[in-house]
Amino acid sequence: MEYRILKMEEAHIKGVSEIEKECFSSPWSENCIRSETVNPNARFFVALSEDKVVGYAGMHTVCGECYIANVAVSEAYRRLGIASALLGRLEETARSEDCEFITLEVRKSNLNAIGLYSRLGYKQVGVRKNFYSKPTEDAVLMTKAFEV
Repeated sequence: MEYRILKMEEAHIKGVSEIEKECFSSPWSENCIRSETVNPNARFFVALSEDKVVGYAGMHTVCGECYIANVAVSEAYRRLGIASALLGRLEETARSEDCEFITLEVRKSNLNAIGLYSRLGYKQVGVRKNFYSKPTEDAVLMTKAFEV
């Protein structure tokens, strides 16, 4: 299956919203997603297969630090390298903006995602107690430092 990674634009919001609803218990609204297209600190990308949004990832950059907001791939398109490609684009962008590290939170029970992040060089650096709701769950904090 072929896909392209592009900067998220207005035309992608509906597709991103559908993935949000599929993947998260507290999905972002379309207005929230739309706000990221004009946020000067946001860097969001989509994966498109035949012009259909099949995944997306986004981060915020602040003072040389990058915080991943979300990474999600529609269930029918998982295990095809899309999440890795999206994370690669985020890292490439972070490095091009001279960021020192990139970090994220992931549900403690999401062992597939933790495995992916670990394979990509992210290290577990802490736990945020009761970070998630619906259901309440701890978050594992994972960070990847860049060579400066």
